[in-house]
Amino acid sequence: MTDVLAPRDADDVLDAVAESLATGRPVDVVAAGSKRNFGRPCETACELDVSALSGIDLYEPDELVVGMGAATPLVALEAALEAERQMLSFEPPDLGPVLGAPAGQSTVGGVLACNLSGPRRIMAGAARDHFLGFNAVSGRGEAFKSGGRVVKNVTGFDLSKLIAGSFGTLAVLTHVVLRVLPSPEDERTVLIAGLADAQAVSAMSAAMNGPYDVSGAAHLPAPVASASANEAVSGLGASTTAIRIEGPAPSVEARTRAVSALVSEFGPTHVLDRAQSGSLWREVRDVSYFAADGRQVWRISVAPAAGAGVGGQIAAATNGTVFYDWAGGLVWLAIPALDDAGHETIRGAIRDIGGHATLVRADPEVRAAVSVFQPQPAPLAALAARIKDSFDPRHVLNPGRMAQV
Repeated sequence: MTDVLAPRDADDVLDAVAESLATGRPVDVVAAGSKRNFGRPCETACELDVSALSGIDLYEPDELVVGMGAATPLVALEAALEAERQMLSFEPPDLGPVLGAPAGQSTVGGVLACNLSGPRRIMAGAARDHFLGFNAVSGRGEAFKSGGRVVKNVTGFDLSKLIAGSFGTLAVLTHVVLRVLPSPEDERTVLIAGLADAQAVSAMSAAMNGPYDVSGAAHLPAPVASASANEAVSGLGASTTAIRIEGPAPSVEARTRAVSALVSEFGPTHVLDRAQSGSLWREVRDVSYFAADGRQVWRISVAPAAGAGVGGQIAAATNGTVFYDWAGGLVWLAIPALDDAGHETIRGAIRDIGGHATLVRADPEVRAAVSVFQPQPAPLAALAARIKDSFDPRHVLNPGRMAQV
């Protein structure tokens, strides 16, 4: 039976971690729990539920800054930003349905803890690049803060970059501050139908290398494109390569024409209007194509030029299905439930070219048995262990989530 600690505020979080240290019982830090199945199974039966630490308490649209409790629902933040025609430009995905949770349950702290970024990452950067500051409680039972409300050069460590992607293993976030940006006035997506994966990467690279500020470039092979709920995509009856243009309406119109002309050498083009474009990129962002099929899901990051080769090789070896984001640099892979989740095949495919492969969805037994995250070289692993021991020397926060205890 799982014991639950439910702090009401940051002071209660401090007390809860102190209790964990005193009793020697580590805690599984959760809010909505939408990412509970992301990473290795947590090796504890005690839950620290921080869902009460929610609510926007700072929003200055003119200053492009927003602050809130770490457990604030992402949908609530996005609604507040939309009212001011602003957005999180790193386009955070909602992976809840892929991970077996309902849609719309993601929290801001969870997104930052996992450093999740969507299709716009190729232009706007990762979640960590928009993470200005935070308050937290370390595994030492100490409250601390880092950063603030502005981006400026300071003396010291940029701890926001360290905390982002640490999966709650270094500290419990209680409050976060983010940079926001104005929402684009308009968007269009140029589609090319029928390209093979390698051709699609060439087309996306051509668009990315031009002066067109492309904000999304993805390729859906035919089996994935046919599963799209967007009839403009599934209705093509072929693989679909998508290139997104955003910004002021006149600029979007001109750049869309230019991109269409540029990539027309690869095949006939179609243009999606704003509504159709938004629908497509939400699917790509949330990996909707793999949400309900029950297969194991991997996320593979490589150099864009290598994406098609790696994706095709692994898909053939595992009887899997792939699609590509980040102009070919992000390969999403769904494979049958192999005992080792294709661990050796996937790691072997990227060993000589570099890159990272993360097991996003699999049964707990598989996630406990294989390396969920890309194995680190010995010197880097030793550094990571020293950082963990510095922030959480007794390993009371999310034990086992990133590496076996």
